Amino acid sequence: MKPSRLRLTLVLVFGAYPLITSLLYLWAPLLAGRPAWQVAAFIVPQMVAGMVWVVIPLAYRLFGRFILRPV
Repeated sequence: MKPSRLRLTLVLVFGAYPLITSLLYLWAPLLAGRPAWQVAAFIVPQMVAGMVWVVIPLAYRLFGRFILRPV
């Protein structure tokens, strides 16, 4: 069954926001004063890994029926 892109996006936004916010707060002291491209280069790999190995599997486990429900 094909997932609803709109529903998947909605669920993932609620997972991505706390992940990126917590990473930014966690690394803020180390990254203070650095250019935006350096901050992004440091944070993006962690964000992608967190999405692939934590947020997306958890989203499907908790909201799979909602995401996969036929329109």
